[in-house]
Formats: sequence, C-alpha cells, structure tokens
Amino acid sequence: MSDQNTSYLKNTWYVAALSTELDDGLLSRVLLDTQIVFYRREDGTPVALLDRCPHRFAPLSMGKRCGNDVVCPYHGLAFNSEGQCTSNPHGNKRIPAKAKVPSFPLMEKHGFIWIWMGDEVADENQLPDYTTLDTGHDNAIAYTYMKWPCHYELIIDNVMDLSHVDHLHGEIITTRGQLSPQIPKLEEDAGQLAASWEWKQTPPMLIFNDFLPEPGKEASHRVTVTWAKPANIQLSIGCSQGNQPITFASEEAVSQYDLHVCTPESKNSTHYFFVTRRNHNVEDADYNQIKIQNMHAAFELEDGPILKAVEAAMETPDFLSLDPVLISSDAAPVRVRRTLKTLIEEEHQTKLTLAS
Repeated sequence: MSDQNTSYLKNTWYVAALSTELDDGLLSRVLLDTQIVFYRREDGTPVALLDRCPHRFAPLSMGKRCGNDVVCPYHGLAFNSEGQCTSNPHGNKRIPAKAKVPSFPLMEKHGFIWIWMGDEVADENQLPDYTTLDTGHDNAIAYTYMKWPCHYELIIDNVMDLSHVDHLHGEIITTRGQLSPQIPKLEEDAGQLAASWEWKQTPPMLIFNDFLPEPGKEASHRVTVTWAKPANIQLSIGCSQGNQPITFASEEAVSQYDLHVCTPESKNSTHYFFVTRRNHNVEDADYNQIKIQNMHAAFELEDGPILKAVEAAMETPDFLSLDPVLISSDAAPVRVRRTLKTLIEEEHQTKLTLAS
C-alpha cells in the first residue's frame, strides 16, 4: 500500500466548493494532492478539470473562460467541459490526439459542489441524505468555509468527540459539566456511525436559551454526530422544556442541523466546509452572520490551535500507531479512523487486483 500519509479514499464524494464560490470566473483548488480548476458552463452546470494544460503544463486557472471552454494562458489552447481540446491557434490548427485534460464528475446538492475523484463510475446514491438542509426558510441557513493546516482526520476526531466542549470552549456552548462524564451511545447503520449524548442543564445552552419558553430554567438536551464516508459529519443538537423528543422537526424543541465536511488538500492541510440550519428565529437573516462568526471564533481560536499543536506533536497522521491512551470518549473517533483505514486499504487492494 502507498504511504498512509498521502492515501485517500477515492471512489466517494468530497465537497469541492460552496455553490456560491463558482461564479463567472475560474476557481483553482487543490484536493487530495491534485490541482483542479472549476467553473460553470453558460447554462450554470459546474465543471471540474485537471488544472494543467497538457502542452506546457501551465495552470488553466491562470487563463480565461470563452463560452463553455477554458483557454490556456500560455499558448491559447482551448478545452471544453469534457476536457477535449477544441482550438489550437498555431500552425495548421490541427488538434493533437493527446490534447485532452482529465475531467471529474460533479454533483451540485445542498449548497455544495461535490466531486468524485476515483476510477469507478460516480454513484450519486453514495451521497448520504442531507435533505433537511434544503427545507425551511431561506434566512435560516448559513454556510462558511475555512482552510486549516492539519490532517483532515484530526478535524473528524474533534467533531466526533464532543466531550472536549466544557474543557476547551467558552460559555456560549458549555454543558455545565454534564457531557464529559457520559459515555456516548454508539449506533451503526448502513456504513454510518452515530454517537449521541443526552443530559439536562440549568441554565440551558446559551445558543438556545433565549428561544425557549422559560429562559434560564432547566432544559433537556440532546446531541448526535453521525459520520459518513469519507469525511462528512452531520451534527444535530437541540433542547426542550417539554416532553416531546428533541428532533429538528419537533415544534417543542429548539435545535439546529449542521453539516461539517472535511476535504483533504494535502496530508497537512484540510478544506473545512460548514453549513447550519436552525428551526428557530428563522426569518432573521442577520442572525446567520452571528452563527457563522461564532463558529469561526470557536474553531479558529479554540479547536484549531489545539489541532495544529497536536499535529506537530504527533509527527504522523496515523494516530493509532502512536499507541495513545484511550478513554471512553474516544470510542466514536477511533472507530471512524479504523473504518476509514479499512476502506482505503480495500480500495487500494481492489485497484492492485484489477491491474494485475
């Protein structure tokens, strides 16, 4: 098997960009150690090509769009959305047979551009169901993106193990010490792993407190984080002062439905995409900015610096190879790591078998 440091699951969907990032221009982004150029056709269909002209290997992203084609900045060769050269302005203008650029299947869904970078035929059915993001008031959903200098599995670990909340984060999401003592409940279904916690606290979490019938009074809380390959984590969190189950659809619960997606740029850098939809204060568009500011503050000032320090101390992305001390809260992230490693090894072995 190739070096685990730079091995990724390939036959699966990764988020490549927010839908809003693709406009009339060209977007260059490195995903899984591969530089790709993105743009939209005139009908709005997103396109992904290897960001390298096959002639002199200039980045196509330094060029320009011309209709549905992208034109290389160096010698003017044009390539269509399938990667086929459509124009050679030199000599007899003959187009060489090898003048092609690899293209990648894309799918635009839930406000994201998803990319398939594997050898197998892209399977839209492999994308988990996140349709909750598509229902509700337009002002009750907010997106953001950041790039962080650490291995993507460290971010997965961080979201799958919420026992760090009371130790690392501030007052706005504290559980008043209720979360750490609990052993998360784990459930596996259709290749996905969910970890959940339930507790009561007074006062309620401050992100929800003002929207409850009796602010400041005791409320029941529930949070569930669900991992799906390769690096998608859906987090549902909410609280209630009623007797109904705490779900996003419950009228008695105040909750939010989040999706954290980590796409490797390289072994030491990750594209971190995030979206949150709430079932309260849904018409207040300005509240979106507050939610996103809080998310950035929590990660960039609290989670992020720890993850950078952990990465530097580990000197390898293979956490389990270091024989770490494990505690009850590690159950979910460790199982995710082992599952992902197995999937990568199986995919690699299948590729070797087919090649032999």
